[in-house]
Amino acid sequence: MSTTAQQLAQIKIIPVIAIDRAEDIIPLGKALAENGLPAAEITFRSDAAAEAIRLLREAQPEMLIGAGTVLNREQAIAAKEAGATFVVSPGFNPNTVKACQELGIEIVPGVNNPSAVEAAIEVGVTTLKFFPAEASGGINMVKSLLAPYTQIQFMPTGGINAQNVNDYLAVDRVFACGGTWMVDKKLINEGRWDEIGRLAREAADLVG
Repeated sequence: MSTTAQQLAQIKIIPVIAIDRAEDIIPLGKALAENGLPAAEITFRSDAAAEAIRLLREAQPEMLIGAGTVLNREQAIAAKEAGATFVVSPGFNPNTVKACQELGIEIVPGVNNPSAVEAAIEVGVTTLKFFPAEASGGINMVKSLLAPYTQIQFMPTGGINAQNVNDYLAVDRVFACGGTWMVDKKLINEGRWDEIGRLAREAADLVG
């Protein structure tokens, strides 16, 4: 298991964050870290992502901070320079994977079929995101892909919630799950940090 996978496995649920205002990451990160989820995957779905990663790295240096929805070399560079320690992508793009390998930052690319899994194995990547998890067949598909490829491990993301997260985590070689339910964008935009903290604590206790 890779270093990133080992670190993520200790936390089990990785909040996947889409943020519009970079400065919101400071109270958001505090709410997560103080309630048992000291990790964040900050997605490049907005222009605020790189700055949010930088601010969180400064404010919460002990947190495990990754960059999500990284689609190309430029975003990978921005993520690393901002302070991300790993990168997550929704699909398997060999150019993005190669860029991350050259930059020395671990990438967890998304896959949901045998061909993508084999493409990842071919370039030495065995820590993978199963995405979109529920839409791609859920736990049955996870088990079906893990069976022939004994060297891989998965972080399912997409449709994961408080009701099914432990079902995924119970599968051998599922080391963590990505989730958004405790960092809903509406809660972030409304500054409801106490509610985010409550949901984070519930999630941490659920898998603790």
